[in-house]
Amino acid sequence: MVIVAGHIVVEPQQRESYLADCVSVVKQARLAPGCLDFAITADLVDAARIDIFERWESRAAVEAFRGSGPSDEQSAAMLEASVAEYDVADVRSLT
Repeated sequence: MVIVAGHIVVEPQQRESYLADCVSVVKQARLAPGCLDFAITADLVDAARIDIFERWESRAAVEAFRGSGPSDEQSAAMLEASVAEYDVADVRSLT
């Protein structure tokens, strides 16, 4: 399993429009082969922060979906980004 997690920072007044532009990406990802979870959400305490969380069956599934990454408009809106990919060796359910 692969987890992609982190956050991006945009101007607070641009966050809602940035998230609105991500709706189609989230829908596409959740339908993609190997996608177990995919979320791009507003942070609850920082008006400029957008949290990223993805869970995939494999690195191949991530790469097949990822393509070229964010659009030019989305890349231009990002003031900062800190997103990493993690290879998961073991999982323990908490529910």
